[in-house]
Amino acid sequence: MEELRHTLEAARAEIEALIAISREGTAPVALDTSIGRLTRVDALQQQSMAQANVRASETRLHLVVAALGRVERGSYGECLGCGEPIALARLRVRPEATLCIDCQDARERRP
Repeated sequence: MEELRHTLEAARAEIEALIAISREGTAPVALDTSIGRLTRVDALQQQSMAQANVRASETRLHLVVAALGRVERGSYGECLGCGEPIALARLRVRPEATLCIDCQDARERRP
């Protein structure tokens, strides 16, 4: 459990740093600067990708923080779907996982 807590804490720090770096690329593109039409399009695309990266990182950060909360409450590693333990191998790969592999598979197969 201590190994997984350490992994979650390291993931939280890494994601927070990534968000800080990615936010730099989300600044508005200045329209009054003469940089050319294609360069402006590239800048807008990079801004859009940076914003998407920030949103994805914030989502993962939320999951990691929630997992750390479950560690504190003593419910970490229990599947939120069926209540059974989540396999240690799965938690090592996705320490923020909330579902066992069977429940995750069932969720992904839903139409």
